[in-house]
Amino acid sequence: MKIIVCLGVVPDTTTKVKFSGDNKEFDTSGVQWVINPWDELALTRAIQLKEDAGNTVDKVVVITVGSITTEPVIRKALAIGADEAVRIDVAPKDSYEVAFQLSEFLKNEQDQHFVFAGIESSDYNGAAVGGMLAELLGVNSVSSVSGLEIEGEKPRIFRDIDGGVETLEVDIPFVAIVQKGIAIEPRIPAMRGIMMARKKTLNVIPPAGTEAYTGITGFELPEPKPPCKIIESENAKELINLLQNEAKIL
Repeated sequence: MKIIVCLGVVPDTTTKVKFSGDNKEFDTSGVQWVINPWDELALTRAIQLKEDAGNTVDKVVVITVGSITTEPVIRKALAIGADEAVRIDVAPKDSYEVAFQLSEFLKNEQDQHFVFAGIESSDYNGAAVGGMLAELLGVNSVSSVSGLEIEGEKPRIFRDIDGGVETLEVDIPFVAIVQKGIAIEPRIPAMRGIMMARKKTLNVIPPAGTEAYTGITGFELPEPKPPCKIIESENAKELINLLQNEAKIL
């Protein structure tokens, strides 16, 4: 059985965000690109399942919709432990375009498999690709997955709910939309993995014909935070006044 992990490539969280073109385009100059955090946890769990001899998972494949600039990040995923990688060669403009490109590729997947998709990306926070992908493929999806185990060929899915944990079983193929909890910490590539990644397959395929349904009209940065105010410990009255009238939290 194969696990396919949808991999988003996003700016590092320490990136200083800038815009160009009358604030209509994200300025990528100087940006450090990384694996989307939720996808990185999904990849870690997929590799753990492959390493577990108690199930039939024998391959982990990562798939990305993006330009050639994403390839160093994809190579990191291979160094972490993915067996193969696929890059669909297009710079997507919205969530639908990403989901459509993924679905067109996965429709031809013959091996028994299921798909991991992170609940959202850390840049646009759309939280839409996983659900769209399942709908386009015509398969079941389970959202907010915080745990997944496999006994033989039967996956068991866990979801955190108010006051407890929900356990589900679902037939393969399906899309698991994962959140934090699917793995504790992301796996870090070892030197051996980095060396082996150079020999692993990275397939680049042309995009399927489609158009984005939405477009960006502009970006706007948040207002800068006001400077920190230090109140003497003896001056509780001034602190209360600022919290009531300026911060408006009392």
